[in-house]
Amino acid sequence: MKIAKVEKLFTESGMKFITPVEELVNKLKSIKALIFDWDGVFHSGYKNETGTSSFSEADSMGGNMLRFAYYLVNQSIPYTAIITGENNPTAFYWAEREHLNDVFFKVKDKVKILDWLKKNRGIEPHEVLFAFDDILDLSLAKECGVRVLVRRDSSKMLQQYCIENKICDVITANDGGNHAVREMSELIIALLGKWNQVVDERVQFDGLYKPYIQQRQEIHTSRFSFANGIVELVPN
Repeated sequence: MKIAKVEKLFTESGMKFITPVEELVNKLKSIKALIFDWDGVFHSGYKNETGTSSFSEADSMGGNMLRFAYYLVNQSIPYTAIITGENNPTAFYWAEREHLNDVFFKVKDKVKILDWLKKNRGIEPHEVLFAFDDILDLSLAKECGVRVLVRRDSSKMLQQYCIENKICDVITANDGGNHAVREMSELIIALLGKWNQVVDERVQFDGLYKPYIQQRQEIHTSRFSFANGIVELVPN
């Protein structure tokens, strides 16, 4: 599908492109890392007193297919992580089930993770795609290569702030409780020109998807706390 048609399809559903689509496509080609906030991105933001939240299987499929798309582009699985300001047991469970690389929690100044990523994972800021939804995320979003702001209709001023200060490239049509991760994943896969191939290979399963999923399943998810101002490995 041509880029203009992809843009029209998503715009008509309510997505906002803050960065021109042609420029966004070029930025997406440099991405080597996918980093997601948890609360308000994978779910509505509501949690109980234990910190338990939720996630969507539609978002899980979207995130997995997005990783597969980048695997097809770069012949390697992109580094993938959750970064959250809180202790999120559901995020730990999901990240380990999906074989993400890392989960960072208790991170109050998220931009500081970039130095750690460069030193320990060899990832530059412009190579990071970050999906986020709130003020706590802005310090990191400012520095990343691609920034996807997950819509929340109650946050009109935050959206405007991000637009005026060029802190986001895209604002999703859906919120965190309504499959925003799936929406952004399908958009990015399409803009990379990989939508049909991703779907066809996943359906076939024994083609290029087979070595991808074998490699993905070998990834061990690490947990890191930032509660004391330094990144500390926490046993799973």
